[in-house]
Parts: sequence; structure tokens; C-alpha cells
Amino acid sequence: MNITNFKLLYFLSGVVLTIVVISISGSDIIENKNADDDQYPQGYKIITPHLPEAMDFAGERVPLENFEVYERMEREFIVNTYFHSATILAIKRANRWFPVIEPILKKNNVPDDFKYLCVAESNLENVISPAGAVGFWQITKDAGKKYKLEINSLIDERYNVEKSTQAACDYLNDSHLLYGTWTMAAASYNFGTNGIDEQITKQKAKNYYNLVLGPETERYLARIISLKYIMQNKEAYGFDIQDDELYQPLKTYNVVLDSSVRNFADYAASFGLNYKILKLYNPWLRDNYLSNPHKDAYTIKLPEKRSIEIIN
Repeated sequence: MNITNFKLLYFLSGVVLTIVVISISGSDIIENKNADDDQYPQGYKIITPHLPEAMDFAGERVPLENFEVYERMEREFIVNTYFHSATILAIKRANRWFPVIEPILKKNNVPDDFKYLCVAESNLENVISPAGAVGFWQITKDAGKKYKLEINSLIDERYNVEKSTQAACDYLNDSHLLYGTWTMAAASYNFGTNGIDEQITKQKAKNYYNLVLGPETERYLARIISLKYIMQNKEAYGFDIQDDELYQPLKTYNVVLDSSVRNFADYAASFGLNYKILKLYNPWLRDNYLSNPHKDAYTIKLPEKRSIEIIN
């Protein structure tokens, strides 16, 4: 046999062996797939997320032995586990914004669990509700002014994460002093203290889990608590998100602005930036100019050099 014929025979024998292997393994795969198809014809299976045996909010026990409370919690675990897009974004954004929010909560002696209230309110975005509540903490204009946020056509500090977090802490501490529990303080954040007071009087009950507060507020705490446990144990709930996929904290430095600005595009350009970047880091600036006759001091955040690509 010459070398050419040998190579050809060797090649053909390899092809035959490959076909046999594929045929055997393929039949196994098809058999297993068919078995799965019999049980799950859609090609995947959906399960009920596992609930922890015991849960708490801000150190206060959730009475899971009450079937209504358990089912309320289970509903939100199901919703937030399978509402993939929103929960994925919450997990990614939390890596950027929790380091900003957590120290402010701690400084004000507000339990760390309240950062998940912020997630429930806005999914860590500067959004506006149909009722006109604004920012990460969804603060109304009246509440914002009560808690010393500047709100006008040029400045709206509800869009300032640090200052709005401080305002939320002030509200929550007032509510905790009024009702005696952090659970009720959280419920009042959604329902309002006037509404809570009215229902306490009507229903002669003070425990959140014993009050009829309407579907939104009854789901509110369950949503916060489910987000807490899902985000703290994301792999257990099927979220395979690697550390390098999380949104990183913004690298910034501060400058003080204590004068009027005729045009923020020119102001940004003086730092080698464009207007869009200035607004990205300072969304509380609501127009492209600032009248500042009293020379109030404002802290402007700017990106560290080379921390963001800037194209003018």
C-alpha cells in the first residue's frame, strides 16, 4: 500500500468512527431530550423561589407563621425573581450606589435595610412618578421642602443622591419616633403619616401586619424584604452576574460653585468637559444656567481625569 492510499484509508476510517460515535452519543442526547420534553415540553422549567425559613426587616421579625403574610412575601419573591431585567439592573446599580447610601444611613442611625426601600422606590434611578415624586427616594415637593431640600426651576436636590438620602433619613427617623417600629416607618414612607394615623384610629391596631392599608402598601414591605434577600443571595435565585459586570462607583472630585452661571455648557468646557457630562454627574442642576444672587455654595461633582471618555 502506498502512502497516498494509506492516508485515504486512515481518513475514511476516522470518518466512519466519528459517525458511529455521533450516532451513539446523539441517540443518547435525543433520548434524554425526549424524556425532558415529555415532562417539560417548553424546554425549560419554572420553579417557586425558595423563601428563607425566617426573615426580618431592620431587625424586626416577619411573622411568616401567618399564612397571609407568607403568601404576601412569596408573591414578591416570585415577582422579583422572574422580573429579570429590573432585578438584574438593581443588582448592577447597587454596586455603584449602595456605597454612597450606606454611610448616610449609618450616620443617621437608620438601619441598613432601608437601602432596599430605595431600590423598591426607584430601582436606583432618578425617575419621576405619575404623582410627581422624584429621584432615587421618590420624594414629593412638599416633603422635600419640609426636609430642607432646595426645589425650584433651577435646582432640585431631590435628584442629588446624597442630599435626598439625608432627607429620607430625617423622614424615617421622625416616623420611627412616631410609630415605634422601623416596619411602620417604612409603611408610612409609602402611605404617608396622615394616612397611617387615620387607619390606626379606624382599625384600632398599630402593628403593620394587622392593618388594612390597601394593596400597594400591603405589598410594599414584602417587596422591600424580597429585594433584600434576593440581592444578598443572588446566585441562589438564579442571577449569575459576575463582579466585573457590576456597575462601578463613579470616580469624582468636587468643586465649589458660589456664583451665578450664565451657561453651563461654557462652565463645563472650562473643566474640559461637555454639558452632558456635567448633567450626568449633577442631575440636580435643572437648567443650563444658574442665578445665584446670594452666592450660595453648591458642590459640583466632576469626573476624575480619564475616568470617562469625553468627546467634545
